[in-house]
Amino acid sequence: MNELNESDSLRADVYRLLARLLREPPDASLLDWLAGLEVEQDGTLLAERWASLVDAAGEASVEDLERAHFQHLVGVVQGDITPYASWYRNGELMDAALVALRRDLKALGFRRAEHSRDPEDHLAALGEVMAMLIEGRSPEEARFFMTHLAPWATDCLADLGRVETPFHARLGRLGQAFMEQEYRRLEAEAQQDPVRIVEP
Repeated sequence: MNELNESDSLRADVYRLLARLLREPPDASLLDWLAGLEVEQDGTLLAERWASLVDAAGEASVEDLERAHFQHLVGVVQGDITPYASWYRNGELMDAALVALRRDLKALGFRRAEHSRDPEDHLAALGEVMAMLIEGRSPEEARFFMTHLAPWATDCLADLGRVETPFHARLGRLGQAFMEQEYRRLEAEAQQDPVRIVEP
């Protein structure tokens, strides 16, 4: 199998980074790495949002981001943002969107990690699945995105983009711009279902 092209490799990396930062606060090494990124300003919204996150990383501390992550994305009962498909799509946790997702994950051969405490419809988990689908050149990549991320992920990240902590707000805005770009990339592809050969 040929190596993944640079564009798809970068997309998978972005999904993994978003997933990592939505699931838990950055440690010192990740924060330093982000602060040191050099962003090529090509006039796109995505480049602008990357530069903004890099600036915020340079001004943040690990301790402050630990507290902010808990406030914004975890909470005692729930955080300022509830990053689950069921919440955004059905208004309740553990609802229809999670049932449909579990069915599709099983069909794709994915299983929930034993150590994970979060339901599978957490936005971080969906980002990790997208990274694996991209890297595996799955023909289901576009359909999975349009079914399980397109209806709500942009709204969730836009909400995160309005929180008071600059780092998390800029993470949300970066994620929003990335998801909008992914929608444009994958919408047409998702409408072209691959031909399936069924044995009689």
